[in-house]
Amino acid sequence: MLAKMTSKNQLTLPKSITAAVGATEYFDVETRNGQIILTPVRIQRGDAVRAKLAELDLQEQDITDAVAWARQSSVDATATNK
Repeated sequence: MLAKMTSKNQLTLPKSITAAVGATEYFDVETRNGQIILTPVRIQRGDAVRAKLAELDLQEQDITDAVAWARQSSVDATATNK
């Protein structure tokens, strides 16, 4: 089966190929011996959150501080509205 690469380096995979691997949105891409290897990846919400936190280099203390700040702001807003 042929798949044509566009000028923007995009490939459209044949429906029969995607049906064979099941519904997936992401693929791990690597090259091996001159071939392009696509491996379906099913990203879980927790995995996506952990990946974003790693990308932002957030640490557990950053999250704790942000929650404390948000709760303090909520308390201040409630007191102001009374």
